[in-house]
Amino acid sequence: MAMQWIVVWGLVAVAASALAAILAGFKNRDYSYWMAWSFIIPPLVIWLLFTPKNKGPRPRQPRLDDLDRRENGPL
Repeated sequence: MAMQWIVVWGLVAVAASALAAILAGFKNRDYSYWMAWSFIIPPLVIWLLFTPKNKGPRPRQPRLDDLDRRENGPL
């Protein structure tokens, strides 16, 4: 019985993550952030559904190269 609950939870987590990616893209939000949190806590998709759409450019996470340049300075 416990194995079935683990499988169901896994399927719900993957489905919530995929739905969060679609909704975040539609609402102009950082999809990787919302995918990760919705995978861990699937009900967060409902919160994302009720958030307003962002105006302007989509926020993005800095790439590792950008972080290295900022920490080490120009060479």
